[in-house]
Amino acid sequence: MGTIYLGTIASLGAGLATAVGALPILFTAHLSQKWQGTLLGLGGGVMLAATAFSLIVPGKEAAEGLGYSQAESALVVSIGMIVGACLLGLMHNYFPHEHFQQGREGKVTKNFGRLWLFVIAITIHNFPEGLAVGVGFGDGSISHGLPLALGIALQNMPEGLVVALALRELNYSIKYAWGVSLLTGLVEPIGGFCGASIVNFGQSFLPWGMAIAAGSMLFVIVDEIIPEIDRKSIAQEGTLGIMAGFVTMMFLDITFS
Repeated sequence: MGTIYLGTIASLGAGLATAVGALPILFTAHLSQKWQGTLLGLGGGVMLAATAFSLIVPGKEAAEGLGYSQAESALVVSIGMIVGACLLGLMHNYFPHEHFQQGREGKVTKNFGRLWLFVIAITIHNFPEGLAVGVGFGDGSISHGLPLALGIALQNMPEGLVVALALRELNYSIKYAWGVSLLTGLVEPIGGFCGASIVNFGQSFLPWGMAIAAGSMLFVIVDEIIPEIDRKSIAQEGTLGIMAGFVTMMFLDITFS
């Protein structure tokens, strides 16, 4: 149960960072497009580095530790990533949700208010992050899971601010905007519990769990974050943010692992 406890608590801490990041809406309701692009890029860069250094590489090493050859380990990680991406793709296609810029997706019905469509969209985004943190503690080692938890928390802070500002621009109150940021972050411990529980059944599930989490995160980066930066015509600022986020997460992973 130690693995499940660590994964759940760490993902809860990472999720609460969304509410911390949203606190500046107490003082301002606007942020320039350039800054939003930089913040979006920062989060995407952190997720990209976490996918590579904290999930794909350890997943391959975990598979090799189970006796797989290098080729077999690569195949396990590849298949797992495809499964993770497909799962997120299915959620996007069948869960009703709405993005701030992309509009509505999935099977949207009139029974859903617009605010809740936003909440569902961000929940779909945040679940794989919690899953990744939970899986990161799969071997029970704090040193392996800590960089990933810190990186996701760092990524969640600007994300929480961008979400809250977007809701304020849609004339939602400060209380509502901050509350939604908090609520969407609280889905991460659910993902963390699921990820830690899966690998807790046995170390044979660890490389698969890491690969599935990696595929899910990569899907979010390619399907949401990069197109969002492009739609806002802030490619250069977004690129700088991605570089900064990637380097920061890489530094955390190397330092704490």
